[in-house]
Amino acid sequence: MSASPPPSAPDASAHAASAPAASAPPAGGASGDADDLPYPVAEKRPDLVRTANGLGLADLTVEAVTDGRVAREDIVITPEALRLQADIARRVGRDRLAENFERAAELARVPEDELMAVYELLRPGRATGPEPLREAAAKLRRDYGADRVAALVEEAADVYVRRGLFTRRF
Repeated sequence: MSASPPPSAPDASAHAASAPAASAPPAGGASGDADDLPYPVAEKRPDLVRTANGLGLADLTVEAVTDGRVAREDIVITPEALRLQADIARRVGRDRLAENFERAAELARVPEDELMAVYELLRPGRATGPEPLREAAAKLRRDYGADRVAALVEEAADVYVRRGLFTRRF
């Protein structure tokens, strides 16, 4: 594997686990030099890789899965892993990618059914007016602390009003 991150792909191994929120910051200086970055995280800083239940990379084995020691939440990405990826992206000048990782970190704890309900509301012609979108944004903010995502949903409500996208199209 290359020591420098690909232009658009995060470390795939971090998708299976996460870094603890209060652990030491990633290795390397703030210079953004590829050699200083903990990328790929699983190779350069495996100590930062933790699952939602605190398992480390070495704990994620086929035997552990078959013995029931690895739960579903141990194989999904966590907010901490996404924030670590955001930090790496920002340090190499990929601010928009970092913002996407930060929004994804907010959404990582939102239940799938609620996430899909918001997605459905955002599809043009699905919501009957701006209020369902504003209510969804308020819920994201209130229940999950998803401030960045809530702001995008509120912005979408404003744009949909201006563009007349609340009118049913079919």
